[in-house]
Amino acid sequence: VQLLEVGGGLVQAGGSRSLPCSVSGRIFTILSMAWFRQAPGKEREFVAAISRTGEKTVYADSVKGRFTISRDEGKNTEYLQMNSLKPEDTAVYYCAADLSPANYSYGYEYWGQGTPVTVSS
Repeated sequence: VQLLEVGGGLVQAGGSRSLPCSVSGRIFTILSMAWFRQAPGKEREFVAAISRTGEKTVYADSVKGRFTISRDEGKNTEYLQMNSLKPEDTAVYYCAADLSPANYSYGYEYWGQGTPVTVSS
């Protein structure tokens, strides 16, 4: 499975950014998907996850109500729509996938290379 994130960059506080993650090498519909992030000097943390069917989504408290995770089966792509961005959202954002993760917030086997997002105040 290969994951490719794009869409990172510099955003002003209060702004929005959409991060797509394209998936190849495995049937997209059998993969649970998620987003994680790692801020400078901090450990990687869970952001959001979506089930294989897209029916169930889970969010970290820090992004709930501002971020939306979704998936498009026709495009084999997962998305993270980020609204009302804050400087503390600055991090490298990683796409993750697994056939059956141990938990929605960990246990993912496949990872993208990450895309950096910087939110300026």
